[in-house]
Amino acid sequence: MASAENKKNNAAARRAKLEEARRQERTRERRARVLTIAVGVLVVAGLVAGGGYLMNAADEQDKAEAAVMTSDVDGEKSWDKLTQNHVDKTVDYPMNPPVGGDHNPVWMNCDGDVYTEAIPKENAVHSLEHGAVWVTYTSKARPADVKKLNERVSSTPYSLMSPVEDQAAPLMLSAWGKQIAVKNAADPRVAQFFTKYVQGPQTPERGAACTGGIAK
Repeated sequence: MASAENKKNNAAARRAKLEEARRQERTRERRARVLTIAVGVLVVAGLVAGGGYLMNAADEQDKAEAAVMTSDVDGEKSWDKLTQNHVDKTVDYPMNPPVGGDHNPVWMNCDGDVYTEAIPKENAVHSLEHGAVWVTYTSKARPADVKKLNERVSSTPYSLMSPVEDQAAPLMLSAWGKQIAVKNAADPRVAQFFTKYVQGPQTPERGAACTGGIAK
C-alpha cells in the first residue's frame, strides 16, 4: 500500500512539475509576444514619426525650391522681346556679355565646358538659347573665385565659362534674358542663378543640344 501511495504521490509531483514548466513556458511565450508587439508598435510609431518628418522636410525643400523658381535673383537684370535670328555676322549687342538676340547658327559646346580664352559671343548666345548659364570673368577676378566657378561649371551640364575682359564686373552670370554680377564665387546668388536658369523657364529652346557645336 505504501508503495502504491508513493507512486501516486510521485506521479502527482511529476504532473505538477510538468504543469509548472508548461506555465513558465506559456509565460515566456506571452512575454515574448508582448515584447514583439511592443517593438512593432515602436517601429511603426517611429516610421510614422520619421515618415512625417521626412515628408515635412521634403515639403519644406519643395517650398524652398519653388521660392527660388518664382522669385527674382537679387540684383538681376532682365531683357525680353529678344530676337532669335540666325546670322553669319558680328552682332552689336546692347548688353555685355550678351544675353540674347540674333546669333550664329552654331552654338558653343555648353556641357560643362570651360574655355580659357575669349569665345565668339554670337555662338555663346546660341548656347543660352538652348538653356545654358554662361559664367564670365575678367583679369580682375580673384583666381580662387575663378577656380571655384570653374569647378561648378565643369560639373553642370548646360553651362559654360569663358573670360570677357571688357565686361562691367569681374564676375558675371548670364542666361537667356537674365544677368547678374556677383562679388565672389561664394555669393549665394550663384547657386540660385544656376538652379533657376539652367534649362530654366526663360529658355527658348529647352532641351536642345549643348554638345555637337563649337569646342574652341
